Amino acid sequence: MADVVLFHHAQGLTTGVTAFADTLRAAGHDVHTPDLFEGRTFPSLEEGVAYAEGVGFGEIVERGARAADKIGGDPVYAGFSLGVLPAQMLAQTRPDARGALLFHSCVPVSEFGSEWPEAVPGQIHAMDADPFFVGDGDIDAARALTAADPGVELFLYPGQQHLFADSSLPSYDAAATAVLTRRVLEFLLAVPA
Repeated sequence: MADVVLFHHAQGLTTGVTAFADTLRAAGHDVHTPDLFEGRTFPSLEEGVAYAEGVGFGEIVERGARAADKIGGDPVYAGFSLGVLPAQMLAQTRPDARGALLFHSCVPVSEFGSEWPEAVPGQIHAMDADPFFVGDGDIDAARALTAADPGVELFLYPGQQHLFADSSLPSYDAAATAVLTRRVLEFLLAVPA
């Protein structure tokens, strides 16, 4: 079974993020959900992004790194949207990384180094008409990453919802999340020890 560090999105550590973590725990995985917002949650994505901008995206990434330092182990780093920033940085830069799960977002590999480490498998999950994932260029970063590293897969789901895997939000898509969850559980069983 895998150790997973799962970082939340810009609306905070919602009950939907913890429910997703609980689903992974029920399958036998050890899942940590650091709170990068120090207990704050936001009713809208815009409010959460405004808070993150005020704190600074660099500080959000550093909070993720500090949380990972406290957890230790050889984890799979995972993140929902904003949480992809610390997850992707840690997956690219930490020798302990066993894998990466990037939900609803992907940034260019050049943000955290020159290339993706060959030994780190990954998955990227997003909707094919998500205005943030498609409109902000994340899809291009995801395609470039998967083209450069065959160990990283991109899964696109039909729809335009951004945070579709968070069951506590109106954007939740149960059918897409069921497929995503199945793929994630298969991935976690296959990551190298």
